[in-house]
Amino acid sequence: MTTHFYSEQEVPKKWFVIDANGKILGRVAKKAAEIIMGKNKPEFTPNADMGDFVIITNAAKVKLSGNKELSKIYYRHSGYVGGLKKTPAFRQRKKDASRMIYKAVWGMVKNGSLARKQMTKLRIFNQADHKHEAQQPMQVTTL
Repeated sequence: MTTHFYSEQEVPKKWFVIDANGKILGRVAKKAAEIIMGKNKPEFTPNADMGDFVIITNAAKVKLSGNKELSKIYYRHSGYVGGLKKTPAFRQRKKDASRMIYKAVWGMVKNGSLARKQMTKLRIFNQADHKHEAQQPMQVTTL
């Protein structure tokens, strides 16, 4: 008996909503990464984009455990010599809280061209409302 490897067209895509209000950042990111990679499906194939779409709401209300609100640093680089920019988590939350979740999910997917394609299926909103009601997303309750 041979193993059947599914193609991307064989598996239908679904939409999921994760409410990050009061949830820990790492747990929200882990669940989102699992869904966009397709690891929650029995048809998972590591070299194909099997994942579903994920909508994360209330990104501004996500929690950081321990003392990370003050000690966690987000880095970015301009590309020029000495162009390293450091932003603490509390300042990043004020500036753009959705970036915190994006960077956490990006760190959990396998990097490469497939990961860049999978990350396009992630939608993050700082408020509770989103514009994807027409897709009839299912609520994710277990984190």
